[in-house]
Amino acid sequence: MTELQNAAKAAATRPRIQPAEEGDDRPLSVSARLGRLQFHQSGKFRVLQLADIQDGPKVSKDTVKLIEASLDATRPDIVIFTGNQIAGYDPAYAQTTRKRRWSAAAGISSKTASSKSSEASERFEAALERTCASVRATVEQLVRPLADRGIPWAVTFGNHDFQCGLSNAEIESICREFPGCVNPEPTGGESGLGDANSANSVGSMDSAEDAGFVQLRAESYLPNQRVFACEPGTFALPVADVDHTMSVLGLVLLDSGDYARSGGYGSPSAEALRFLAEVPEMMATQSQKQAGSHETAQSQEKAVPCMVFQHFPVQQYYQLLKPAAANAARAIEGYRNFAGKHYVLDEEKTLPGSYLGEGVSCPDADSGEFAILEQHDYFAISAGHDHRNAFVGTVPVSREMASADAQTAASPGKVGGLMMIASPTSGFGSYGPVPQKRAARLIEFDIRHPYEPRTQLLEYGELVGKPSAGKAYAYGMTSESKPESEGVDLLHRPTWWSKLLTWLRKK
Repeated sequence: MTELQNAAKAAATRPRIQPAEEGDDRPLSVSARLGRLQFHQSGKFRVLQLADIQDGPKVSKDTVKLIEASLDATRPDIVIFTGNQIAGYDPAYAQTTRKRRWSAAAGISSKTASSKSSEASERFEAALERTCASVRATVEQLVRPLADRGIPWAVTFGNHDFQCGLSNAEIESICREFPGCVNPEPTGGESGLGDANSANSVGSMDSAEDAGFVQLRAESYLPNQRVFACEPGTFALPVADVDHTMSVLGLVLLDSGDYARSGGYGSPSAEALRFLAEVPEMMATQSQKQAGSHETAQSQEKAVPCMVFQHFPVQQYYQLLKPAAANAARAIEGYRNFAGKHYVLDEEKTLPGSYLGEGVSCPDADSGEFAILEQHDYFAISAGHDHRNAFVGTVPVSREMASADAQTAASPGKVGGLMMIASPTSGFGSYGPVPQKRAARLIEFDIRHPYEPRTQLLEYGELVGKPSAGKAYAYGMTSESKPESEGVDLLHRPTWWSKLLTWLRKK
């Protein structure tokens, strides 16, 4: 393919961006104007993804500038934060930080843990209050630009958020304090503070109501929006057609886990995976109820095709790469189970403009998530985590997918593949590509072909210009450029013992 053809192909996949009209003080989000996630009269629907901001209580000014410029340029219907908003290892959390969910917080020594001293307990509670205030400060700075523009937003979690000392449920509860947050309230009367494993449990999934199907409150900017709730950071949002007669597609946020006891990264919970498998059909069931007495409403197909947003990439992202010699141009060594081999992007499977800056850092164990995406009605997955990776490709799958839009297809058709997206960091508080390449990602859906979205990176250098920050880690996988407090060496290859533990857990 020639350079001219590559440029033409890249341009064809880029959504057209137009600035907001001057003097228009309505919410920038068209969906916020309508009160629900819905395709516009123009036939468009836009999602803006922000990945791995990963900062402390004082968020980088350049990060905020990127968020503001991206919002003004794209006018998204909703913004999705895909994990690691909070740099849980930041010095601000020194008294409460914990490297793993199962480890004690830094401020709790073995002596303190066994002590009945009310003074020690009070000191730690005071430290937790300071942590809550610091997390609240981070969230406020990140979402203030969205609140100013009337744009709803959703959040899931990564492997650093909880390290501040708060559970994902507690962080989610803080997020819901701010206008525009669409994360659902815990079902069953839970407070949202406390055990992250109990909040928003899906329970039985025999009906939409059993699945935690709730309506959002007015502060979300989407008072007419319904949501399927599971666990903190795991829920689904149906997107309606132009006439609001049926659900065209679903946006599923998935908490992809943090760390595994056997080493490396973890996986989604069993409840989250079950939710992932069942939510497309649950959306269709509810859409049929919603259409109800609409004589002109199109009958909903068996399932609503969905796109999932999460923090970790799955192992199958390596299918978009191809082996290469260690000294080949742009070759990158794989991560853990893929260590010892080098890879480059497979240009036959990925779009022009894609780049690979580090090995795909996926969990050691295959949780079965990709099989769920293949076997059920998912057409795309978008992940962050790897701050220096930005690529989009398609992995072939073979299954039937029912079209939720009768105008788009008269009958169900074969899906050519699963779109897989890797997004770089949107923040300036941690490692990543050169500052000018830090970016937000726009994903634009068209009602004429809703399951073939176009996507575009909104890079700082193009939107804003020269970063004001005097320093940004260009690459953070070495001890020289990565803060010691970020934790452990995750690049080492798994030992025979960790492999044995992983194998035993599968039994």
